[in-house]
Amino acid sequence: MSQSEHDDCACTEYNELTSRREFLGTSSGLSGAALYAWAYPEWLPKVSFADSFVANRDIMVSVFLRGGADGLSLCAPFGDPLYYTGRPTIAIPRPDSTSVNRGLALDDFFALPQGMRFLMPAYQAGDLLVVHGAGLTYNTRSHFDAQHYIEVGKANDSSVNTGWLGRHLATTSPMKNGASLRAVGISDGLVDTLKGGPQTLPMADPANYGIGGSSSTRDARTAWLRSEYENSGEPARTAALDAINTINLLRSLNIAGYTPANGAVYPNTGFARAFRSTAALIKADIGVEAVHLDIGGWDTHTDQNPLTGGMNTQMTQLSGALGAFWQDCISSGLAQNVTVVVLSEFGRNVRENGSRGTDHGRGTALFTMGRGIRGGRVLTSNWRPLAQENLVDRQDLAVSIDYRDILGEIVQNRLGNTNLATVFPGYVPAFRGVTK
Repeated sequence: MSQSEHDDCACTEYNELTSRREFLGTSSGLSGAALYAWAYPEWLPKVSFADSFVANRDIMVSVFLRGGADGLSLCAPFGDPLYYTGRPTIAIPRPDSTSVNRGLALDDFFALPQGMRFLMPAYQAGDLLVVHGAGLTYNTRSHFDAQHYIEVGKANDSSVNTGWLGRHLATTSPMKNGASLRAVGISDGLVDTLKGGPQTLPMADPANYGIGGSSSTRDARTAWLRSEYENSGEPARTAALDAINTINLLRSLNIAGYTPANGAVYPNTGFARAFRSTAALIKADIGVEAVHLDIGGWDTHTDQNPLTGGMNTQMTQLSGALGAFWQDCISSGLAQNVTVVVLSEFGRNVRENGSRGTDHGRGTALFTMGRGIRGGRVLTSNWRPLAQENLVDRQDLAVSIDYRDILGEIVQNRLGNTNLATVFPGYVPAFRGVTK
């Protein structure tokens, strides 16, 4: 299914939000080499900076499934017969069925669909954890609000305009001294998750990041920009020089020629190519300690078809890229530990609608992957049968695990940052035992 066909299945708000993101990306200056600098918010307290070389300080890869991904398809509760009652045409078949599209059992209750099959090796190795019933505890069914609240780490507070991952970076010293690039958003414009992060830049394609225009005048134009900004005031000077240094650095890495390790093969999709670039950046050891990626198309109001149709295609793209990255950068024993988190703004209704799709819901499935993750299991809290009386508004899986519980534990235990009151203002994460 093409992106335009996905958009046809999505709600008006999601289409408008996607269009706005595309406009902001294509309208940024310097052909994608936009210079971002963010002043720290007034409420940012004094912090104790984490040690630059904590042994268990992982590189963070954040993935956002934009559109409200259906957690009941991403990880199907086949052990509950009410799942099949509410979804007569779109449910994932039981693992013990004769269907060629039958689920892949994770335990005696949950299964991955065939579209997520490329994650099974990571799960079986104990490196993949599924957190079900996770999400935003604030009640909203708006794509715009839910995405923003999750990315900034606090709901319904206009004073918070930086991202949770950006604030993590702002309250830790660099993992590599003198790094000109600490974080990358593989997108046209800087996503909310990374806002506020020092030495942080968006780039749609790290292999071709730079200043547009003729290659014959590229060096001269770069030199002119450097001279113009060297005498500018802060924070513009530092942001500009970091961007110019980054352009020169990435040009020297030959990301396009990167060879994956351990027999990993990245699918030929845009999302997988972004993950391949992520692996190249991490292995180049230039100081990148956080990468954010997006994959849209999860607003499945009509013809969801997680077995052979649109959502199956989305899941195959997602799991194919994640599976290759696990083989390349995690199971291969990479010197730097890496933790991946995959989340979405909300889930979908438990019952399918009249268009063989699902409408905006609440709780969904969150995934986290890495050698420092206590994986090989599905984590739930107070899971109850999918009877209407157990559902939010008699239609939705409840959010029983706040997503910040998972992120907070990872930030402290895997990223070595104890400043959780700054990273997640107004919230005290309840650790769930997701990290080793």
